[in-house]
Amino acid sequence: MVQVGFLSIVTEFVGAVALGARVTDTIKNGIIKIERFQAPAEPGTLMLAMGCAEVGSATWLMFATRAGMPVSTTQTIVGALIGVGFATNAGVTWGWEPGSVSQVAASWVIAPLIASAFSAIIFGTVKYSVLERADSFKWGMRLIPWYFAVTGAILALFIVVETPTAPSLEEFGAGKAAGIVLGVFAGVLLFSYIFFMPYLKRKLIQKDARLRIWHIPLGPLLLRENPPLYFAGKADGGYVKNYYADAYGEVRAQGQEIRQRNANGLNDEEKQSRGVDDIQKDSSGSSQDVTSASPEKAKQLEEALQNESEAVPQLSKKREQLEPYERFIGPVKEMSWGSPQKLWGYLKFGLLQGVTRDVITHDSDKLRDIHARANRYDVRVEHMWTYCQVISAMMMSIAHGSNDVANAVGPWSAVYQTFEEGAIATESSTPIWMLVVAGLLLGLGFWFYG
Repeated sequence: MVQVGFLSIVTEFVGAVALGARVTDTIKNGIIKIERFQAPAEPGTLMLAMGCAEVGSATWLMFATRAGMPVSTTQTIVGALIGVGFATNAGVTWGWEPGSVSQVAASWVIAPLIASAFSAIIFGTVKYSVLERADSFKWGMRLIPWYFAVTGAILALFIVVETPTAPSLEEFGAGKAAGIVLGVFAGVLLFSYIFFMPYLKRKLIQKDARLRIWHIPLGPLLLRENPPLYFAGKADGGYVKNYYADAYGEVRAQGQEIRQRNANGLNDEEKQSRGVDDIQKDSSGSSQDVTSASPEKAKQLEEALQNESEAVPQLSKKREQLEPYERFIGPVKEMSWGSPQKLWGYLKFGLLQGVTRDVITHDSDKLRDIHARANRYDVRVEHMWTYCQVISAMMMSIAHGSNDVANAVGPWSAVYQTFEEGAIATESSTPIWMLVVAGLLLGLGFWFYG
């Protein structure tokens, strides 16, 4: 999470500064008709109104976040601006036109529907072409370069469409845009086969625990018996993470391998002739192959997996990751307030909420019960798709920065420009330094309040 924290500062900043100006103008000029604040009204009235919208939005967001409520910064600032429009008798732009409330609200429905359709299609292909196959790891190694290429192509399409300095898609031409997307697809595919596949083979087939992400540029050299690994990791660690372990290191999800064989319609005779290969994962994420030609053995394994889902394992007394209060406040709670250690502990507790919480396993009996009934796939296959997930998360963070920076900067920009010009500024662009400051604050919010 610390790595994610630093990375989020970069991606949110890039999204806010490079792509955020367009949305900022929508929030600043599109929701309410700010011409209402022209003479005889004083420019200060607009400054007060926008300031009230900013304070109201921030107050609700802080309360809702602290209370654990689902909350949208975009919906909050739009609602605050509509409230300002009512209070000042300014017109609210309801009609179907660029930047209007209608178009913004429509995006709250259209965007999730499109996203859910794409995610269903993508996950459906992964599930039935890889996860549910009899040899999921083999199929994962075959198809993962193509998923890398698709991820890169989607990222290229997003940049082509969203970059404010680039001409519109109509002006640029659909043919050029398609050429860029296909070119990126082919380039990433070639890069994956030359550099990424040797990396995955050494990490997941040869189980080299020393390998790190910065060894990818070695490419074909990783296929040697002793590749030149710079800044190598510890050899005694696990070569792949166990993604099914909970906060106590316990694995409750059932193995999928036997169910796959049953789903493929193998009867007892076929199982006996082919043998039953099952990969039993231990709590450290390592694997060992257990082969038996006995149908009785297969039945015992199947019963063991069934019992595993029904049993409640004895939990260890110590969680693998402590929560912020236990980690920072617990050791210094009894110290006096004059102690530098206590002040340092409370400071870390306040500033590191977003990178020290257990956001993966969650120490929850209800979640453990859900996981006990979930399928468990090969952790090596799970690992392959984490790279696509990281790239996708970076792209989403850039999009988040480009969108959510407007929620704070839009009203702020209207106030600042009105103050600078001494009159209502309806057409002025958002100063770049505002986007820079807001972009950094978006990333820091991950650390302090995430």
